[in-house]
Amino acid sequence: LKCRLCLTFVFCFSHRSLSAFREDSWFKSLFVRKVDPRKDAHSHLLAKKEDNNLYKIQFHNVKPECLDAYNKLCEDVLPSIHADSEYPCELVGTWNTWYGEQDQAVHLWRYRGGYPALTEVMNKLRQNKAFMDYRNERGKMLLSRRNQLLREFSFWNEPVPRPGPNIYELRSYQLRPGTMIEWGNYWARAIEIRQQNHEAVGGFFSQIGNLYTVHHLWAYKDLQSREDTRNAAWQREGWDEVVYYTVPLIQHMESRIMIPMKTSPLK
Repeated sequence: LKCRLCLTFVFCFSHRSLSAFREDSWFKSLFVRKVDPRKDAHSHLLAKKEDNNLYKIQFHNVKPECLDAYNKLCEDVLPSIHADSEYPCELVGTWNTWYGEQDQAVHLWRYRGGYPALTEVMNKLRQNKAFMDYRNERGKMLLSRRNQLLREFSFWNEPVPRPGPNIYELRSYQLRPGTMIEWGNYWARAIEIRQQNHEAVGGFFSQIGNLYTVHHLWAYKDLQSREDTRNAAWQREGWDEVVYYTVPLIQHMESRIMIPMKTSPLK
């Protein structure tokens, strides 16, 4: 009799444990995101297929007393690299931060041909005495510097020179890992809403440096036109939905208002 009772208890306990396990597994499945198998990297899904452009963005924090000298140094050297056909790169824009991080310069370069073009430029610049002198002199003026390598979203414009005077806003978003495709899906629709005043300059996502970083570059005539343009977006159908669904994807965001240097192609 004792053996039968023990077997009955073990069976009931095992049955309940198995049921609890199944219920627990079912409950967890409600919250665990299913893996979506992909056959291609996110960068290939989001970047433009018709070209192989790679971008480099540089952030230079300059000693306050050296900012004017730093700007003059950049204006003397960077345009010559941009204009030289021996270098497969272009200076897209170069700015000083006006609002945001102070005494900062931002440079955006495009390398037509991707990583091989970047490597070619770097190797040639090491043999360029004027550039090496520029680097040595620049190093005396900087507090810190960092850069990122970027790809261009397929649904954004390619940045092209534009007349001025303009101010530029660089909005940088640090996304939650794994959300870049969602971001791209929403902004592929949203960019149509933000093109009406031709304020959209370029959109990029990081490949090397801080990962899951997105940069959106906008141009405005002044701060008032920026406010008017951004407020007008809320009157267009779909913009509120884009904001509602993309805000939860963001871990951190930052805005810089920037003024072009004299030699910037983006005026």
